[in-house]
Amino acid sequence: MKSCTLPLFWAAYGLLDERTRRSARKAFQLWLENPYHRSLRFKCINAEEKTWSVRITRGHRALGIREGDTVT
Repeated sequence: MKSCTLPLFWAAYGLLDERTRRSARKAFQLWLENPYHRSLRFKCINAEEKTWSVRITRGHRALGIREGDTVT
């Protein structure tokens, strides 16, 4: 699986507190190794719009559009 980011992502990421950013980096590394790791709960939440969700913390999720093997 590949990842691609947009400027909007980095703007939102910059607003997170340091603890959440650390959790996001840890989740991203795990996602790169195994996107379907149980703790990430990586799943399609809207098949028509190809929207996928991955857990960062109990209160934070990252959303992306999946096209083939790339999530933006």
